[in-house]
Amino acid sequence: MMVVMQEGATDEQVEHVVARLEEVGVQAHVSRGERVTVIGAIGDREEITALPLEALPGVARVVAILKPYKLVSREFKASDTVIDVRGVKVGGGHFAIMAGPCSVETEEQVLAAARTVKQAGGSMLRGGAFKPRTSPYAFQGLGEDGLKLLAAAREKTGLPIVTELMDPRDLDVVLAYADVVQIGARNMQNFLLLAEVGRIDKPVLLKRGLAATIEEWLMAAEYVVKEGNREVILCERGIRTFETATRNTLDISAVPVVKQISHLPVVVDPSHATGRPDLVLPLSLSAVAAGADGVIVETHPNPEHALCDGPQSLSPEAFVEFAGRVRDLVAWVGKTVS
Repeated sequence: MMVVMQEGATDEQVEHVVARLEEVGVQAHVSRGERVTVIGAIGDREEITALPLEALPGVARVVAILKPYKLVSREFKASDTVIDVRGVKVGGGHFAIMAGPCSVETEEQVLAAARTVKQAGGSMLRGGAFKPRTSPYAFQGLGEDGLKLLAAAREKTGLPIVTELMDPRDLDVVLAYADVVQIGARNMQNFLLLAEVGRIDKPVLLKRGLAATIEEWLMAAEYVVKEGNREVILCERGIRTFETATRNTLDISAVPVVKQISHLPVVVDPSHATGRPDLVLPLSLSAVAAGADGVIVETHPNPEHALCDGPQSLSPEAFVEFAGRVRDLVAWVGKTVS
C-alpha cells in the first residue's frame, strides 16, 4: 500500500503515520518529493487495511500498489531517482559513461585505462578485481590487490570506481575501495547477497540476469531497496536467446519499458551483451536514444594482450572516438554527461 500525504504535511504527521504502521509490524518507507511525501507500507495487507490511515492527520489518500515490486515502481515514486557518486550523477537527465578494463591486471594497465577514460570525458572507472568466469581455469582476478590498484587510479584521476562483488564474505574489503558495488548477471537472484548490499550506504549497480524477465530483474532490485538502500542502478547487459550472431541479445526495448514502470536509473552494457567491439558504438547510441541514463563499456590499453575479454574491448583510440560520439548524442537528446 502507498500512503500519500497532503501537500504541506508536517514531519510530525509523517512520523505519526510511520509509527502507526510499525505498531502492527509493517515496514514504512518514506519518499519525500518536492511537494508531496509518500509512505510505502510493506507488510500484511489485512493489518494495513485495518488501520484507519485515511483518518490520520495529514493523509490525503491510501493507494494500493498493484505491481509485485513496490518500492522501485513508478507508483511509489513518480520522479526519477538521481544517484550521486562522488559528484557524478546518474538519472534524471544526468548520463554517465562508465568504462575501463574487464579485469584489473597491472598498475600500468589500469592507470593507462583510467587516464584514457578521464581524457575522453568519461564519468567512472569500471574494473574487475573479483571475476566470475564460466571456466574455473580462467583468470579469476587479483582480489584485494586489484582493488588497491583501482583506488590508486582513482587517486590520480578522480574517477569513481565501479567494481563487482561476488561473495558476501568479500563485502567489507570491496566496500573499503569501491564507490559503486556491482552485482553481476550470475548473481542477480542471489537473494542473500542482494539483502547484504541492501544494508550498505553505497550505490549498487544491478545487472540483469542471463535469462531474467524485466519483472524478475525489478524484483531483485526490490530485495536491495527493501533493506534500506535506495541507490540502485539497473544495468541491461543482454539476455540469452536463440540468436548466435552476438554473445547475448541486447534487449534495447527494456530501457524504455523499465523507465516507464520504475523510477530507478538504467544503464546499458553493450560490451558484454555482444562480445563485439564494432557493435559497442551503435548499440550505445541506440541506448541513448531509447532513454538510458548511462553506458558501461570495456576499454583496454592493449586489447590484444588482455587477460579477460580482450576481443570485445575498445582500444584507447576507439574509446576516445566512441566517447565523443556518445556525448554528442547525449547533448542532442537534452541530457548532460556527468
